[in-house]
Amino acid sequence: MSEDKLNIENTEIVDELPENGVPAGDAGAERIAALEAELATAKQDILYAHADTQNVRRRLEKELADARAYAATSFARDMLSIADNLSRALAAIPADLREDDKFKGLVVGLEATGRELDSVFGRNGIQKIESVGQPLDPNKHQAMMEVPSADAEPGTILVEMQAGYMIKDRLLRPAMVSVAKAPE
Repeated sequence: MSEDKLNIENTEIVDELPENGVPAGDAGAERIAALEAELATAKQDILYAHADTQNVRRRLEKELADARAYAATSFARDMLSIADNLSRALAAIPADLREDDKFKGLVVGLEATGRELDSVFGRNGIQKIESVGQPLDPNKHQAMMEVPSADAEPGTILVEMQAGYMIKDRLLRPAMVSVAKAPE
């Protein structure tokens, strides 16, 4: 073969090579591997974004449920003073006036109002905390004083000075109580 013919053939082979000198098949495989790596990264990013979106949605749903459940908390606290005053009014009526025909209607009306208020509290998830005879629970009770007692175990509630209330599973107002202590 002539030298010109060899040069032409060599030039054609060099023209077929990519610029970096690596055969075209290897460059394609590298490009495919790079694209697969990018795809895997993009899939991972999408999974993280999806998980984050679900977490935000769950958190917002919980906050919305809490807002619905406890929306009346401030109003309920204000109503507790009315319930306290009504209870005090009923407790202050002497037995002889309860039987008097002139006051019987008033007493019956006040008692009916108290029952209706308790019913409304119940429908809205507001419950009175039972305290007397129970052990002191600092999450539900506020000890106002200690009284020496030989009859009750130390830490047992003897007297409830002001009723405590819960709204669903949260404390609305602690019960103010007197607690037994060991006699001196």
